[in-house]
Amino acid sequence: MHRRSFLKILGLSAIFNRLFWNEALAANQPVVAVAEGRDAAQITRNAIAALGGMKRFVKHGDVVVIKPNIGWDRTSAQAANTNPAVVKTIAEEALKAGAKKVKVFDRSCNDERRCYVNSGMTAALGGMKNVELKFIEDERFKKIALRGKVLSEWELYDEALHADVFINVPVAKHHSLTKVTLGLKNVMGVMGGNRGAIHRNIDEALADVNSVLKSHLVVVDATRVLTAHGPQGGNLRDVKALNKVLASTDIVAADAYATTLFGHRPEDISVTVAAHRRGLGEMNLNKVRIVRA
Repeated sequence: MHRRSFLKILGLSAIFNRLFWNEALAANQPVVAVAEGRDAAQITRNAIAALGGMKRFVKHGDVVVIKPNIGWDRTSAQAANTNPAVVKTIAEEALKAGAKKVKVFDRSCNDERRCYVNSGMTAALGGMKNVELKFIEDERFKKIALRGKVLSEWELYDEALHADVFINVPVAKHHSLTKVTLGLKNVMGVMGGNRGAIHRNIDEALADVNSVLKSHLVVVDATRVLTAHGPQGGNLRDVKALNKVLASTDIVAADAYATTLFGHRPEDISVTVAAHRRGLGEMNLNKVRIVRA
């Protein structure tokens, strides 16, 4: 195809997506953008652009927190952690939109130093100006009144709570307890205390936390997904390349759509159902506008 014709098609696609998004916004309809391709950085930019671009979320001088999954001492190829290329692209887009500082962190399950290095996050973000990849500091957890169905209060990380923009960036993967782990569960990485204690009522407990800690933007990394033995994984035979990135302002809708990538229905995932029931978002995909970015 001639280069000029190709660029024209790209331009028309961008205009179409903006019109599509504006129509859905006017109708108060949740939107999930789905971008697909082998270039993880490009499809991340495409998914965000389909929602109106990062400037819709980030204003000049904002402090932005990006919360990926960096919980496991695993390589990027093993799909237990968020793809560092996706995280780096989001940081770049936030800075372009005017962010004063971007902070990236997670409360790891394995040794944090090994997790940050072996996941590829240190190499991806190291040296980026105004981007701080930092370890969790225990003294920054603050007891917050949740007044939830299961949790009356819990320690949450203050830098996540006080960010001007909180961007939730989970990796889509299997989980032995909840079937899948996506955006709603990714907030466990900013919970202090004994997180294992919530496992008995994890669906309602996560709804309690997400009711207080709002994700302004959810970007789901499905470039490669862990299909079994999650959340830690380890065997490359359990990894499937889907080459997709999803984006939404509705965390429940994002999780609902991502669930279908594993052959599940949203109503089969108790975490999604509890959040939907509590009014945190839409899980009925017939009521969600899906934009191909």
